[in-house]
Amino acid sequence: MAGMLRVPRSRGALTGALLVLLGIWGGLIAFVGPYFHYAYTPDKAWTYTTGRLWLEILPAAGAILGGLIVGGSASRPAAIFGAWLAALSGAWFALGGLLSTLWTIGGNAGHPVGNNLHRVVEQIGFFTGLGVVIVFLAAVALGRFTVIGHRERLAAEAAAEPPAVEQVPAEDTVPVREPVGARSSTLDDTRTSTFDDTRTDTPRVTDDTGTHTVPEAATPPNTEVEETHVAGPSGPRDSTTA
Repeated sequence: MAGMLRVPRSRGALTGALLVLLGIWGGLIAFVGPYFHYAYTPDKAWTYTTGRLWLEILPAAGAILGGLIVGGSASRPAAIFGAWLAALSGAWFALGGLLSTLWTIGGNAGHPVGNNLHRVVEQIGFFTGLGVVIVFLAAVALGRFTVIGHRERLAAEAAAEPPAVEQVPAEDTVPVREPVGARSSTLDDTRTSTFDDTRTDTPRVTDDTGTHTVPEAATPPNTEVEETHVAGPSGPRDSTTA
């Protein structure tokens, strides 16, 4: 994924800074070393030779450029390129003096001066040891930039996913309470419509003022009828009273 090609700039900051310092050391030590009796022939300060150009100045420039790329790049491919450039420069520091015997044009780096101990230290500080340390730091940078961490993978996957749509919760539905007055009026209308229903068999009495409905007296159900016998001149007479 494209997101995995991006790396934090701080990942190679320390390694890049060390590579730049070692490159500066490898490019300047041949010119300033004679001040401290630490030199190759010709052992004079700021003396330029073709051998120093090919075996010290060029690999030093490669190490400095590679360190700058490693330390300041936020792109994984670019940082890997800078690490490889620094590694090749370090390898040339370590092996260039040995390979310089294969050609005659351009000369060589000269010979270390001083006793045996000084010669060993000069050989390590000028070429062999310096090249090994640069290759080691470049290898560390390559390992850090070629491995994709767990956090970087998660960040790349999150960047590749489409943004989630925010779910807006539905508003709570508040039941609308019917006003008490409205409920009472509805009940009254129901009752009125119920009681206003008149029976069709109710007798009507007409007078001068109009027609009026006279409710018929209803006989309650289950009412016992009492019989009363009244004695009269013509004999007993039955009367029924409710």
